Amino acid sequence: MKPHVMEKVGSLLNLFTFEQPEWGVREAAEALDLPRSTMGDLLLSLAQQGLLNRTPAGRYQLGWRLFELSHVLIEHTAFCIEARIEMRELVERWGETAHLAVLDGTQVLFVEKLQATPAVEILLSRVGARLSAHEVGVGKVLLAFQAPYRLPALLDRLTLAPRTPRTITSRDHLLQELEQVRQQGYAYDHEETSTGLCCVAAPILDEDGQVPAAISLCIPAYRYYRQQEHYTEVIVKAAQAISERLGYHGRQADAHREQGA
Repeated sequence: MKPHVMEKVGSLLNLFTFEQPEWGVREAAEALDLPRSTMGDLLLSLAQQGLLNRTPAGRYQLGWRLFELSHVLIEHTAFCIEARIEMRELVERWGETAHLAVLDGTQVLFVEKLQATPAVEILLSRVGARLSAHEVGVGKVLLAFQAPYRLPALLDRLTLAPRTPRTITSRDHLLQELEQVRQQGYAYDHEETSTGLCCVAAPILDEDGQVPAAISLCIPAYRYYRQQEHYTEVIVKAAQAISERLGYHGRQADAHREQGA
């Protein structure tokens, strides 16, 4: 397939979101400024491959082949496999909600979420959901551990919009907090994503000392503030355990990462 066609396919698939999971030929063509005939051919072709599903009304939804491919990715990504072990233990032990997230551009993408039955339901962080990196603990971790030459470009693209009155909206404030995160090895979300909810997050490091993902524990504020230090210790130990199983060897890997930066 020609490169420009691949770009069209990528843009088309990106139209499908939680907010708008279904598209018709005409509205998809208008959204991407393409001829209706071209859009019709693209949608039909993707449906024939199972990447989209054509409804009886002639509209299109994502296909089950994408669901299958996503599970191939999750089940064969080392940090997902190892993180799930620690996340289960966290949820069983503390009865709170654990998240695993990666950085995609300036957003965090939640790739795993485990929740105890009594835990508070957190709709914003469902698997597959995205949040701006500055407003959530895992996002601060993933930004803080970017290579120094990458961070300015990321921040230039990051819109510091407030989600709650506590969300960081100043670049200087964010830079100060990211520096603190790098030094201490964990990040907080003090009701910055959702009023009444707090999270503590820590980085997962691989054998090269890179940070492909972050893990967090989210707790209602009325329980969290009484035991913040304790929850911090819990999530840091969990992240360290995952990192060790991925082959991370402490200071030696850190030195290697800094040289690469």
